[in-house]
Amino acid sequence: QVQLVESGGGLVQAGGSLRLSCAASGNFFSIYTMGWYRQAPGKQRELVAAITTGGETNYGDSVKGRFTISRDNDKKTVYLQMNSLKPEDTAVYYCNKGPGTRRFWPWGQGTQVTVSS
Repeated sequence: QVQLVESGGGLVQAGGSLRLSCAASGNFFSIYTMGWYRQAPGKQRELVAAITTGGETNYGDSVKGRFTISRDNDKKTVYLQMNSLKPEDTAVYYCNKGPGTRRFWPWGQGTQVTVSS
């Protein structure tokens, strides 16, 4: 069973940057599209960005041009570089398989990102 551990969140002022990491244990990480998701209080979890096994990426409209997703299959880790952060980016960020998967892995604890205005 794959376990996901997210890290790198924190408190940052608007306009600042953070780099999130998600380390996966177990096997088969490299064969899946991976995604970063976020959930703000009172809102549903939403897809932020995804990256295929071949490195193709796609982003939610609200983060295009500001966030960059990448992956290192040897380290079984997916990253999210977040620049020009806005207060509306405040949420708990999670990683998991990409959207459209038949079954997600168990969700990790997430990492809190708080952007102050």
